[in-house]
Amino acid sequence: MIVDDEPDITSSLKIGLEYNEDDEFKVDTFNDPIEALSNYKTGHYDLLLLDIKMPIMDGFDLYHEIKKIDDNIKIFFLTASEMYYEEFRIKQYCELDKNIFLRKPISIYYLSKRIKEELNKNN
Repeated sequence: MIVDDEPDITSSLKIGLEYNEDDEFKVDTFNDPIEALSNYKTGHYDLLLLDIKMPIMDGFDLYHEIKKIDDNIKIFFLTASEMYYEEFRIKQYCELDKNIFLRKPISIYYLSKRIKEELNKNN
């Protein structure tokens, strides 16, 4: 599941991940975090790709709400802002693995590689 308030980003990531010649992922996208939360199904998704800075509900709040429903979900946070990247990764959410924070823009090749690595952990 990809959640980002920018439709261009969710669309390009979905197309890139679903039609990547090395890997094919099934991707659901949402531009509204509230809609994403209401459509979340336990066991249906392997990984969340969440933008950090979104209106109404940020990526961290959405993550915490989904974790209440599905404690096994894996996560990546996306941010385009260096300031937010450093602030969230180092200061506010230092207990989270620093490798789950990814900067936009991101290549499909790198994103696909990171997703495969995360999905293969503990398997």
